[in-house]
Order: sequence, then C-alpha cells, then structure tokens
Amino acid sequence: MSSEHDASLFGDAVAQAARKGRLVVQPRMGMPTVSQMREGLYAVSRARATTVGTITLDSYTRVGDHASARKALDEDSDLNGFPIVAHGADVTRAMLAGLDAPGFAIQVRHGSPLPAGIVQGLIDAGLNATEGGPVSYCLPYSRTPLTQAHDAWAKSCELLAEKVPGAHLESFGGCMLGQLCPPSLLIAISLLEGIFFRQHGITSISLSYAQQTHLDQDAEAIAALRRLAAQYLGGTQWHVVLYTYMGVFPQTHGGALDLLRASALLAKSTGIERMIVKTPAEAHRIPTVADNIEALETASEASQEPPLVFGPAQEGLYEEARALVEAVLELSDDVGQGLLTAFERGYLDVPYCLHADNAQKTRAYIAPDGRLKWLTTGSMPISVERPASRPRLTADGFLTMLGHVQHHYDAPHLETGRRLALTSAAKDAS
Repeated sequence: MSSEHDASLFGDAVAQAARKGRLVVQPRMGMPTVSQMREGLYAVSRARATTVGTITLDSYTRVGDHASARKALDEDSDLNGFPIVAHGADVTRAMLAGLDAPGFAIQVRHGSPLPAGIVQGLIDAGLNATEGGPVSYCLPYSRTPLTQAHDAWAKSCELLAEKVPGAHLESFGGCMLGQLCPPSLLIAISLLEGIFFRQHGITSISLSYAQQTHLDQDAEAIAALRRLAAQYLGGTQWHVVLYTYMGVFPQTHGGALDLLRASALLAKSTGIERMIVKTPAEAHRIPTVADNIEALETASEASQEPPLVFGPAQEGLYEEARALVEAVLELSDDVGQGLLTAFERGYLDVPYCLHADNAQKTRAYIAPDGRLKWLTTGSMPISVERPASRPRLTADGFLTMLGHVQHHYDAPHLETGRRLALTSAAKDAS
C-alpha cells in the first residue's frame, strides 16, 4: 500500500456489489497483534462470499488510553481488539500491504464517544471507513456527557471529510442497546445521525438497523428507514446495513445458524446492501477466525435462497419514525443541537438506557405475537395505546423478554437433542 489513501473506498465497494445483486457480509473481528489481524483480514477477503473487512479496536483504545494499550503489546498481555493508535500508522500500513483482493474494503469499528484520536489514526494508516455517532456511541457505552460526544463527533467528521475524500461513516443508531428498543426509535436515531454526518462534510453514509424479534416488523422497519433516507439524504451516497440479532444469542449451534440464516434472508428480501454477521460461538467465547468465516459463508449462502414473503404492514412505523425525526429537525437548523435538545426534553428517550442524559421515561415490551412495541413513550412526540391486559413489568418478565429470541431459535434443537437422548437411552436399556 502506498503512502496515499489508495485502499478501496468502502462506500464504493458496497455500491458495486449492490449493482451486481450481491449482499456484502462483514464480521465483527479484531485481534491485537499484526500477524493475527492480518491473518483474519486475509481469510475474510478469501471467503466464499462478497465481503468487506473489519478492524475492531480494543477497549483501551476506545477510551483513549493508548499508553495502556502500548504496555499490553509490550508485555504480550491480552487485548480484545487491535490497538491502531498504539501500533502506529506505519505498522498498520505494513499490515495492510498486499491485502489486494479486488474491491476488498476495510472498516474500523471502535465504540468510542470521543473518537478524534482513532479517526486520526485510521486516516494516517490509509483507511477510509469507520462507524459510530454522537448518540449511538455515547448513550449505550459511556458516561460521557452527550454535549462532549456531540462536539467530538462533529470535529471528527470534519477531519475525516477533509483528509479523506469519499470517506465512509456508518451510524450505529439502529443498534441502540442491542435489543428492546422499538424500531421507530432505531430508525429515527440512525437517520438523524446520518444527517449529522452529512452536515459535517461526510458524503458516503450507511444507516444501521439491528434485527429485532419479528421478521415482518423488521421488514416494515427497513422499508421505512429506506424511504426516509431517500427523502433526507438525497445527493449522498448511502446504503443500509443490517445487524444479525444483537441481544441474547442462541446457545445451540443449530439455533445460532438458524438465526443467522433468518437475518441473511431478511437482508436479501428487503434490499439490504450490507450485513454484519454473528457467529455460533457468540454465546460461549470470543469467536475465532474460522468461526467468522463459517458465519460469513453461511449468511452468503442463505442470501441466495428464495426471498421471504412478508405479511402486510400493520404498525405505521414510517409515520412514527418520521414524527420523531421531524420533531428533532424542528428544534434547530443544526441537527446536532437538535439532538441535544431532543434528549434534554425527552423527545428522544431510549428505553432501559441508564445514561444521565437519557430521560428514562420510556419502556417497551414484546407482544404475544413477538412484535416489539412501546409500553410507555414518556415525552416523545408519538402516542401509543397502552395494552389493557399488559401486566406491570417485573424483573422476571424483563429477563424473559431478553431471552425471547434465544428461546425461539434454541427450542427446536434442544427438543431434537432431548428426543435423540431418549432414543439412545432406550436402545441402551434394551
């Protein structure tokens, strides 16, 4: 790799695959050493799928403690990702040299509410894509005041736009807390962060949505997100990225693969351009490179099956999400200031999020049909009819909701295992 930013532009790579009708699949993968990270990226680039690579950063780097990351490298201590700043630009560039599969682009993923050092590090290393946002990488992951995250992300966007023409930025807003956040709020935050990115100079954007608890509801949500993006991001290169379910994951191998296949079919059936996979190892340990390749290839194969047929839209998710978006945009011509005011007034309010800048007046529940719905909406500019028969939310009820998807996908495989065990015991007894 030369000293210029000549890596494949991330947004262009996804757009090219979409024109060919191919779903881009991507792992969430980060290793601490150069040899491990290079091995992982090389394997992803050679997988039997249309892929982009991921460099996920370690926890020290996410909080700006680069000295501790450097010390861990020097002492050969464990790190849970790649410390891009501690390694330095020259080391990272050397690692990436020769990863020249046609169209293979790489995204840096990190989780930091204050990303300036990370953004500078990826720019210096010749990379051109990352993700996060002033809300989505602040409220779930940190105690950083929202105002500080806003200022840091504004400056980081402007730096990235100035130094890397065509740089790509993905909003993580569609993944708030991973689960139990109703789709309309996921849509609104993802879109508003996308508008924020564009306001600060980014011209290649992706909007995220995390698979939830009901495929028909997810399909309606994705359609609403795409419709709103077309209305608000005109003239911008954009696409939508789907995350395989981010909550409590199935513990059986078969159940995890079934969930992965369902998300891949959801992606293909709704026009999703890119999908972040999860592996069957998620419930038990940190996935290996082999685990990630299995997940990528399984998702790619599933995406080639006949598309799903969804039921008719039921919930007006587009109207609900648009109401949230418009309420924020009416607060200020500066979308960032609008976001700050919206959270201050509770116009945006993430259920079960304990951050000090979140109003904490909303709640959600899983309805008997499996759809994720609002129980209370606090001061948000949407109204819902509280279910007459819904009991008061308890700790046991909350835990049951958290395990809803896991149980749905594990149950058939656990039952099959039980029957096989009984059959085997009967044979032994005879």
